[in-house]
Amino acid sequence: MTWSRFKSHYYQNASLGLALDISRMPFPDDFLESMEPRFKQAFADMAALEKGAIANPDEQRMVGHYWLRAPQLAPTKEIADEITSTLTAIKEFTTKVHRGEIAGPAGKFRELLVIGIGGSALGPQFVSHALGKLKTGRDKLRVHFFDNTDPDGIDYVLKEIGSRLKQTLVVVISKSGGTAETRNGMLEAAAAFKAAGLDYPRHFVAVTGAGSKLDQTAIKENWLARFPMWDWIGGRTSELCAVGLLPAALQGIKIDQMLAGAAAMDKVTRKASLKDNPAALLAAMWFWATDGRGTKDMVVLPYKDRLLLFSRYLQQLVMESLGKELDLKGNVVNQGIAVYGNKGSTDQHAYVQQLREGVKNFFVTFIEVLKDRNGPSLEVEPGTTAGDYLQGFYLGTRDALSEKDRHSITITIAELSPKSLGMLIALYERVVGLYASLIGINAYHQPGVEAGKKAATGVITLKLKLTAALKAAPGQAFTAEGLAAKAGGDPELAFKILEHLAANGTVTKAAKTPWFESTYGL
Repeated sequence: MTWSRFKSHYYQNASLGLALDISRMPFPDDFLESMEPRFKQAFADMAALEKGAIANPDEQRMVGHYWLRAPQLAPTKEIADEITSTLTAIKEFTTKVHRGEIAGPAGKFRELLVIGIGGSALGPQFVSHALGKLKTGRDKLRVHFFDNTDPDGIDYVLKEIGSRLKQTLVVVISKSGGTAETRNGMLEAAAAFKAAGLDYPRHFVAVTGAGSKLDQTAIKENWLARFPMWDWIGGRTSELCAVGLLPAALQGIKIDQMLAGAAAMDKVTRKASLKDNPAALLAAMWFWATDGRGTKDMVVLPYKDRLLLFSRYLQQLVMESLGKELDLKGNVVNQGIAVYGNKGSTDQHAYVQQLREGVKNFFVTFIEVLKDRNGPSLEVEPGTTAGDYLQGFYLGTRDALSEKDRHSITITIAELSPKSLGMLIALYERVVGLYASLIGINAYHQPGVEAGKKAATGVITLKLKLTAALKAAPGQAFTAEGLAAKAGGDPELAFKILEHLAANGTVTKAAKTPWFESTYGL
């Protein structure tokens, strides 16, 4: 890796405070030029998408997350007005909450519980962790999350809130209003409020699609407020609509700056010039590194504690968007890029050993933040701060990988702020869109997720049949295989369900040898 190559392949945009180094990806000299025809089509596809073309053909939907930070680009005045009015409503509601004009029975809301899953939780969690207490050292509201249907996890959060439940505002996020995990969390939260003698609708807010089950519930029960989700916004690209902006604003994060950062990045990444477009350069590197087939994993190493959740956020954005069985022509392609990562320099003491000397099945993306902290830093050694060491570990790890022909990209931002975080979100949204065009897949649907939901529904149906069969035979006990036969289900699934029911005291188990002769009854 020579200085000459670094100068040739280091992209810097001073106005954004962003740089991109692709010099340690050893693509041949003619690679970028060879990709120009593909990118000509990708740029055209993205331009059509932003103008309102049906970019999600499976669901016959437009894809409009770019309009969220530039409503004037929306294809209709109605959509533009909805975006603008929703942002105004978020700000007005937030101001009233912060002032105490909208309050609970114990006065001002001090806690915020966000209930969602997938894109309705990962984005808000990432932003909350990255920007919470960033400048002032305190948040307007302290944020908690129900992001699963794990009862123990729900109990953990409720215990963390404790007696402050009466000062807790709850935001329930679900486009359809029927997502099981979110519905379960909502019901668990409502039960906790009831148990505490609190009128939960006076604490609840909905972010959902118009007319959804959740929307109907919020209207019927007279919740504090409702904010929209639109069918042209997917969960994994929803951070800059009410899904992410409402929790962020309530926490005290400057959402206008996030939107401004995203808009500024969008402007740069709309350029139909591969070498002048950081999103296009990243997409080209993904294509080269993985042969356009996902043959290598992407390891994301942010050297900033606040960016710990960035890799988790990117897992959904990248893997749910690109992990597809079929291309747009219906051919079986089994595409995707696996994403994992933690943070530097923690990773150096964890799995960097394997990255340097083990299986060469990855490429690395380092995230470097130049500004260490607000205010002066202690010298941990003469002339050297903890932040100097952090940069030293990043640069040292990068060199150690290069020595073993392990390839890396570095994204550098000047500082971590609402604006720069908005830039990063917009950058990767554009990379995913461009890369999807390069490989010819639909980045905006998720049929595999729906398949998992359908299978889960089948498990619940079998569980009900098993318990019904036991109730119909009081005093009798059955093996899993025998009960499965009565219920008309798969014996392995029946065994797993019965073991779970027994562990939770719903059925009794008589353990026998061999284990599959064990019996279950009421």
